[in-house]
Amino acid sequence: MALTGRAALLAALGSLPVGIWGPGWTGILAVNAPLALACACDFALAAPVRRLGLARSGDTSVRLGETADVTLTVTNPSGRPLRAHLRDAWPPSSWPPDTEVEASRHRLTVPAGERRRVTTRLLPTRRGDRQADRVTIRSFGPLGLFSRQGSHKVPWTVRVLPPFTSRKHLPSKLARLRELDGRTSVLTRGEGTEFDSLREYVPGDDTRSIDWRATARQTTVAVRTWRPERDRHILLVLDTGRTSAGRVGDAPRLDASMDAALLLAALASRAGDRVDLLAYDRRVRALVQGRSAGDVLPSLVNAMATVEPELVETDARGLTATALRAAPRRSLIVLLTSLDAAPIEEGLLPVLSHLTQRHTLLVASVGDPHIARMATGRGRAEAVYEAAAAAQSQTERQRTADQLRRHGVTVVDATPEDLAPALADAYLALKAAGRL
Repeated sequence: MALTGRAALLAALGSLPVGIWGPGWTGILAVNAPLALACACDFALAAPVRRLGLARSGDTSVRLGETADVTLTVTNPSGRPLRAHLRDAWPPSSWPPDTEVEASRHRLTVPAGERRRVTTRLLPTRRGDRQADRVTIRSFGPLGLFSRQGSHKVPWTVRVLPPFTSRKHLPSKLARLRELDGRTSVLTRGEGTEFDSLREYVPGDDTRSIDWRATARQTTVAVRTWRPERDRHILLVLDTGRTSAGRVGDAPRLDASMDAALLLAALASRAGDRVDLLAYDRRVRALVQGRSAGDVLPSLVNAMATVEPELVETDARGLTATALRAAPRRSLIVLLTSLDAAPIEEGLLPVLSHLTQRHTLLVASVGDPHIARMATGRGRAEAVYEAAAAAQSQTERQRTADQLRRHGVTVVDATPEDLAPALADAYLALKAAGRL
């Protein structure tokens, strides 16, 4: 039970005449008696909140940056109409900071014995599961003098998925894949590719592809066309250790790595390859294996949604052992990690041979565009010092990448916006060269 602002104002106004006309408290009681009676009647006519029935429906998943609608059905079983203010509470990251009050509060009127629906529109700002908190309802009487208030637990979960912004690059990468696959008149060669068909020689074709036996049987020169091998195994490994928590722009490095992994997974599944996922720091955070081509992308997106960076040093030996168990046969292992010197030199390099002797290894890392901008700074003493620090950081990063390349590792180092298409291009280059 609560005294509303209207009732408090009437009470204050009702006490003003007491000092003029009424002898002490007797006058106050006499003057406020009608108000007390009105408040009692108003409280009695307010619909009870404890007996209300509440149920949820609506969206259960949404991509980061998009909206999700969750509908709350309020049933009033009492014989009095419900006039109420309702607050549907969710975690703070369910909306941008300046929109929470407007989005979570509703006014509604539910006649006796009927039901009404209110919709809360979420606009999450982070990945992961967002679970509804309590629903608080304040029921008013017809005069608005007194109110009843209570809270209900109405469980509901909305999973916020990675946004997959790099999907805009997928059509162009698929066009390149079709060229490699022999669906256009482009000749590709390489060890490990599969013979596709014969066609007539055109100027510019590699003479090593001429099929002399077929040429002898016909009047034109015949050349072999090739298509990349299918059904290769690709293991995407997300390093979720402390270096993945570093923010580049507005998001952690891990989010850019996930976006690049999703584009590669979409491309590789269209190419007929099998794609698995491992997220690891000191233990397995996510593992997706054995999905069909049509199910692999939804499975990866769902698994990535709840993976967060862990503020621990990644166990490189444990990561390597787990990756080898997940890829028992020759595979392309794509490790999305940092190119910081210490984690690579002290963690990955000592165990690198275990991966490279059996598998093709590709290391992809998120670069910071702010460092590139710092490296060009001039004109002020502070800018010169920043440029020197940026140049040193770039040199160390390049030296680390060169160390990996000397061990036969393909390295992709790009900014968050460029990492996904660069990783897809590296995959296509390996496929064209027959290294998968």
